[in-house]
Order: sequence, then C-alpha cells, then structure tokens
Amino acid sequence: MRGAVPRLSLTLLAAESGARLCAIIHYLVRGQLGWFGLTIACLVPGYAAQLLSILWFRADGHAPGCWLLALHLLQLGLWKRYWDVLRAEAGGGAGEVLAQLGDVCVLRLLEALLQTLPHLLLQAYVVVAVDPAGFIPGVSAGLSLLSLAWALVSYSHFTCLLKPGHLSPPAAVILCLLLWRTGMLGTRVLALVLFARLYSFWVFAVAGVHWLLMSFWLGAQQTDIVAQPCRWRLFNCLLGAVYIFCYINVRPGPSRTRVAVFYAVSTWNVLCSTWM
Repeated sequence: MRGAVPRLSLTLLAAESGARLCAIIHYLVRGQLGWFGLTIACLVPGYAAQLLSILWFRADGHAPGCWLLALHLLQLGLWKRYWDVLRAEAGGGAGEVLAQLGDVCVLRLLEALLQTLPHLLLQAYVVVAVDPAGFIPGVSAGLSLLSLAWALVSYSHFTCLLKPGHLSPPAAVILCLLLWRTGMLGTRVLALVLFARLYSFWVFAVAGVHWLLMSFWLGAQQTDIVAQPCRWRLFNCLLGAVYIFCYINVRPGPSRTRVAVFYAVSTWNVLCSTWM
C-alpha cells in the first residue's frame, strides 16, 4: 500500500490540474471573464507550497538550477517530488523514501488547502448558484474535492508510517478515511455555498465566528509545533481557518475528545446559520 500512495496522489493531482485547465478554458471561451479571473486567482496561493519546496531542496543540499526553478514556476514542483519518491522506491533505502514521502505529503496538503480548497468553493458556487447544468465546473469541483480529501488521507498515512514499526494502514482503512474526509469536506462546502447563495456576504460572518472559535481553542491547547510566540499565533490563526472545513490532528496521543469538540462547534455553527 505504501507504494500505491504516491502513484495515486500523482494521478489525482494530474486529474485535478487537467480539470482546472478545462474550467479556465471553459470560462474564457464562453466570455465569462469574471469567473475566468477568479479561477486564475485561485492558482496564486499555490505558489506558497512551491516556494517552500524550493527552500527545502536548498536545505537538503540540492541547489535549485534553472530547470528546477522553471518547474516550480509552472507549479510542477510537487510532480517532480512525487517522481523522486517513485524513483527512490525503486532503488533507494526505506529511510530516504520515508523522508521524501513526508516532504511531498506536507507540501501537497499545504497546496491543497491554499489552492484546491478555494478552487473547490468557487466551482461549487458556480454549479449551485450560477450554472447548475455546468458540466465542466461540476467535474472540476468533484475532482478538487476528491484530491483535497486524498491529500488529507495521504498525510494521515504518512503520520502512521512515522510510528514505531512503520506500519502502513490496510487498504480498507485508507478507503474509510477517504470516504470520511470526502463526506466531511463535501457537506461543509455545500453548506457554505448554499448559505452564500441565500445570504450573500453574511457567509463571511458565520465563517469568521467559526474561525475565531477554532483559533482560540487551538491556542488553549498549547500546541508546541511552533516555538516562537508570533509564529505560534499565526499558526493557530491559519489552522483555525482550516478548521472551518476539516479537522487535522496537530497533537500526539488520542484525539477523540478534540474531534468531539470540533464536531460540536461545527454543529452549533450550522444551527446558528439555519436560524439566521
């Protein structure tokens, strides 16, 4: 199962990128320049993951040449990293494979949250509120949802490999995780899109309240992933925004209580949205 994860990740990344390109062309051909510009704008945050990838290459002692910089400029840096993982599996040691897989899983999760998630929200809104019969935006939204869910699952898979024994979860567990992540993300995105269709900019007030609650809650947990106070606060704020859509465990040990709190706050948020 370990070797199948990077292959499936690369396949979904290619499918998502192809569907996004089709959506861009679709809006351009139909003269929908507003949606075309917004879809292009969703690509910009993804450069944060590309920049971090270049910095990690440099930290590992690989001075990035022109071709590597060009790949990252075209947002193909993660494709190259997945290719390196596949080559390392063919002839490298387990430690090297695990290190490279960890880098690309973290980078892919960052890219998915910064780039795929905004694209998913945009295309879902287009399908629900603007063009319900739009096939290409619908396919792009569906593949973005699946790709984002898989990025979360592959990150969880990597954290399992870090545990003593390097045990890879069975395929049935991976499938259950994928279904859970897809369902959780899909319902959250659909709820926000429907709310935005009915109440317009009030959706930002609801999302903002959820973001503040999650950020303060993360701060109360005293996570020690980031040591410096300013960066620690920024990390909690960024992760609080992620918690609007999904739960990511950032502390070792059992997480049932934290997951229960997350779902309680999410349910309260949905009820408040309904009453509005």
